[in-house]
Amino acid sequence: MFELFNPQKSFHALQKKGPNRWDWALLPIVLAVIVAFGFAAMQMSRPFMVGQMLEISLDPSYLPYYLLRTILRMFTALAFALLFSLVFAAVAVKYKAAERILIPLLDILQSVPILGFQAIAIAPFIALFSGDLLGVECAAIFAIFTSQAWNMAFSLYQSMRTVPSELNEAAQIFRLSAWQRFWRLELPFAMPGLLWNMMMSMSGGWFFLVAAEAISVAGQDIKLPGIGSYIALAIEAKNGLAITWAILAMLAGILLYDQLFFRPLLAWADKFRFEETQGDTAQQSWLLDWLRNSSWFRDGARRFWRQLSKALIWFKASHDTRPNSSRVQFYSPLWGRLGNGLLMAVALITAYRLIVFIHSDVGWSEVTHVFFLGLLTLLRVMILIALASLVWVPVSVWIGLRPQYSQRVQAVAQFLAAFPVNLMFPVVVLAMVSLDLSPNIWLSPLMVFGTQWYILFNVVSGAAAIPNDLRLAADNLGVSGWLKWKRVYLPAIFPAYITGAITASGGSWNASIVAEYVTWGKTTLVADGLGSYIKQMTETGDFHRIALGVSVMCIFVMLLNRFFWRKLYLLADERS
Repeated sequence: MFELFNPQKSFHALQKKGPNRWDWALLPIVLAVIVAFGFAAMQMSRPFMVGQMLEISLDPSYLPYYLLRTILRMFTALAFALLFSLVFAAVAVKYKAAERILIPLLDILQSVPILGFQAIAIAPFIALFSGDLLGVECAAIFAIFTSQAWNMAFSLYQSMRTVPSELNEAAQIFRLSAWQRFWRLELPFAMPGLLWNMMMSMSGGWFFLVAAEAISVAGQDIKLPGIGSYIALAIEAKNGLAITWAILAMLAGILLYDQLFFRPLLAWADKFRFEETQGDTAQQSWLLDWLRNSSWFRDGARRFWRQLSKALIWFKASHDTRPNSSRVQFYSPLWGRLGNGLLMAVALITAYRLIVFIHSDVGWSEVTHVFFLGLLTLLRVMILIALASLVWVPVSVWIGLRPQYSQRVQAVAQFLAAFPVNLMFPVVVLAMVSLDLSPNIWLSPLMVFGTQWYILFNVVSGAAAIPNDLRLAADNLGVSGWLKWKRVYLPAIFPAYITGAITASGGSWNASIVAEYVTWGKTTLVADGLGSYIKQMTETGDFHRIALGVSVMCIFVMLLNRFFWRKLYLLADERS
């Protein structure tokens, strides 16, 4: 049976003193990781002024160094994304008033293109770290963070909202406080799905890596040492061999952090599965087996959990630990009405400023044109998400129910999800020019190429979480075929699918900026749509029309989430 999380029971009291053979096997790996990341971190902070050229070479011998710098940025962004997700989900689930603000806010943040975040963040970071490369590095990390955080936050929020009723009743019987519920019940229950979405978020960071590492500011192009800048330079030079080397370097990096980071975490998180018998669904990790056999690691981990437990005891002692319901209604109807009035006032002021902006700077005909382009992109997004769902939901359920295969395809799926669509430009341009294909139709698949994997990863995690007892009961009752899908599989994975579809939809809107405007050398293919509009306005430096395009994209995503995805989300919440 799924157990409430207790860190003090994580390790046995009897330990072998002194290092053993597993310690000596792990020591080179640990030292290599520490030294490599330490060296890369030192390179992130050094004197730099805007306008100074950072040399990027297409020599393949530099790729290990560029890969190291890129992976450090991505893991730094992932750490901040995880912290953001924990705070966001805990507050949104516990406090209904906060949820009414945070969920629409997340819709807005998800819909803002990475170019929009980068344009906002680059100047403050450079000013904060004046004369130091760390400012540009922080801007790149922030851009990667924006491609990772929203998916993880939605996943954790959805998992915490769908904790089984019997576990909620057990928490009430044991009179757990809100903090205790989060630490001992909700976070462990959400852990498997959160880890799968962390893998997807890492892949999402790769997808937008070129935009994050090749930065334009004050008319200057800054290319930070990394795989993204290497790819950008290779595309500018039309160097197909360099692109091939970049693909191989990406594959090597993904395999490394899959084996050294995600695979051990997934195997460790398997103990939080909600079922009485583990069956044949356990994940395996050679590194986790080594760590469990290591006396140094076990002793260090035991000390870490002891100190963490002491800190949690202090935290609980200094806060109100009275038992709460899972959702806190801490405001009176009067405060609720005041909050609604404040939101309405903000909306009216924003609408007024928007009308003034449109009337004085862009004109109503331009707004009509941009909304029409938004409708074209909306049509592409919905068709592509529907097609991706028809393909990947059955495949994902099949993979999730067979861990022996899921472990084999895990790294492959991460690589495909991480594959930057920019690397497909040579093939796409050559095929479309040779066959005289319409960009409005044949550029569309590029929008979903990197985002369809949100559906795959979420549904795989949902299918892997189906209790083995439920599957055995269905087999014993002779349930098979479409009836089994209708009564067992689809209801079980529906909440996870909705989370994946929401994030895939938002990611597709962002990807439209890359997919609807394709350039290879001097050849440019443009599809009519909101993404190509924003991309073209960004290249010409028309700030007013960039703001208009981003605003319209936010409106479309918010309306789609509110009146379509949100309805399905509530349905999944009610039936979970």
